[in-house]
Amino acid sequence: MRKFIAPLFVALLIAAPASGAFAATAMAPAAKPAVSAQAEQSISSTVKSIDLKAHTLTLADGKTYQLPTTFKDPGLKAGEKVTVQWKMNGRNYEATKVTIG
Repeated sequence: MRKFIAPLFVALLIAAPASGAFAATAMAPAAKPAVSAQAEQSISSTVKSIDLKAHTLTLADGKTYQLPTTFKDPGLKAGEKVTVQWKMNGRNYEATKVTIG
């Protein structure tokens, strides 16, 4: 009987610190996502094109912004100066507000 208890006791002593270390890493809080990637930004530029059917607005720099489906056209046309407030949605630029001027 002693032949079984002694090796079992040694195995438990060796395994105890390892399981404690595992528990500490498993309970660590997850990293928070970067706020700057989701923060709203703005840009002032000139309209290159607007497609109301596709709900997109392309500015002079070539970037295309996705307009909300509820967007009401205030009379935008190519060459118009606008300010676009936007945020990233995955790889897409999502416009939240468009103002002329």
